[in-house]
Amino acid sequence: MQHHAGTLISTGIVAAFMATAALAHHGWSWAEADQIELTGTVKTVVIAPPHPTIDLTATDGVDWHIELGNPGNTARSGFNEQSTKPGDTITVLGNRSLDPNEKRLKAVRVTVGEKVYDIYPERINKS
Repeated sequence: MQHHAGTLISTGIVAAFMATAALAHHGWSWAEADQIELTGTVKTVVIAPPHPTIDLTATDGVDWHIELGNPGNTARSGFNEQSTKPGDTITVLGNRSLDPNEKRLKAVRVTVGEKVYDIYPERINKS
């Protein structure tokens, strides 16, 4: 019985750690507070859970992975698989990864031509 209780405690600790890691990944804790704007050419657009994404090559030639909101937030903004396509030039406003070597951005706004998609309107830094 003693061994069984220890296994349950260990399993509980592992489960708690995994839940925390999943929440951290899906939250904003991995991103800087300051927002940057990137303009570049779309390489791929994926509209699928857990987060729709855009891969783009910025005007300086650096490739970035852009995470949009969860599918609900992204859909509410009006952004969908027809909103942009490979080859389009877009501008993304968002919070970049705290790791300067990771070219990943959590988008709060995507601009395609004259159309603006506010993915997280409440998070857009007013300047």
